[in-house]
Amino acid sequence: MTKTPLEHPLPASSPPSPPSPPLTGQGRARAVLRNIAIASCLPYLALKAAWIAGSRLGIPDGSSLLDHRTTMIVANAATILMDGSVVVIALLLTQARGLRVPAWLMALPMWTATGLLLPIMAGFPVQLLVGLLGGGTPATANAGRRPFLDDWVFGVVYTGFIVQGLALGALFVLYAKDRWGSLWQGALRDLPDSPTTPALRIGAVVAAVIALVPATMHLLWAAGGTAALNPSRIEERTSGFYALQAVDVLFAAATVAGLLLLAFRRTGKLPLWVPLALAWGGSGAMACWGGWMSIASLTGAQEISDEPTTGMVLLYAVQMLVGAVVVTQGAYFFAERAAAVREAAEPSGPRP
Repeated sequence: MTKTPLEHPLPASSPPSPPSPPLTGQGRARAVLRNIAIASCLPYLALKAAWIAGSRLGIPDGSSLLDHRTTMIVANAATILMDGSVVVIALLLTQARGLRVPAWLMALPMWTATGLLLPIMAGFPVQLLVGLLGGGTPATANAGRRPFLDDWVFGVVYTGFIVQGLALGALFVLYAKDRWGSLWQGALRDLPDSPTTPALRIGAVVAAVIALVPATMHLLWAAGGTAALNPSRIEERTSGFYALQAVDVLFAAATVAGLLLLAFRRTGKLPLWVPLALAWGGSGAMACWGGWMSIASLTGAQEISDEPTTGMVLLYAVQMLVGAVVVTQGAYFFAERAAAVREAAEPSGPRP
């Protein structure tokens, strides 16, 4: 089996290492996934570019998007950069130079992409299913309200996001196996004790307790409660809204489960990647979507009823706090794992 760079550390006096070899298993499958990920960005990028150029494709008459031309251009340019970064990530995940990128510079953007795409990947199909079962928008919800975008725009854009998420996720798993396979493979029981274990457990418990706050609020909204919701959100609630709140509860539960499993390791035979994936995906969805909603709330609402309440803003902030704690915990966890791998790879006995 090919060893990763982490398994072959070089002494400080060693000459510069040669260029990294091609990713193991590089071939048609990865090339196809890369092309799919890039192609899935094109509809979104094309729409945004058209809107910046002045096109009204998919924007109905009277849409609030037409009120502030400069703001729309700036916002669309920013989202073009965000989606364009998917192209860069897809290329790095399938090229040898991607192995030489600093670990944090690959992991953090992928965690952010996971957090932004996963709620859409889970929530949009749920909304479609609920709509097919009769959970449509109440007749009074849109009465007197200004249109935003044509319905087909959401279908095209969200479908592209789902394809992006699937292709990019598959590529990242293959990349992580090549670069960090020794850090996340194996069983939970294989994790060695560490001097920092008590601190990591305290951090996991703190993050889990904090995560209960958004979990409780989303559960309340899923059950029909209206606490902290603004008037427009209350009027627009549908079966799809309740289903999405339930999905948000699942993300919070995944975060808590992943953190506590990693901290206390009560299920020894469980593969290590399971709690890591739960903490990665759950915390990313909570934090990154909370950050996105916070940014959206700063753009200003056209109507007072659309303005986020103090409770909603605080909820977004708490979700971002959970993400910050989990990222910190993860950094310490993987730093220790990497150090253990390097130590195990060093030859025993005195050095010449």
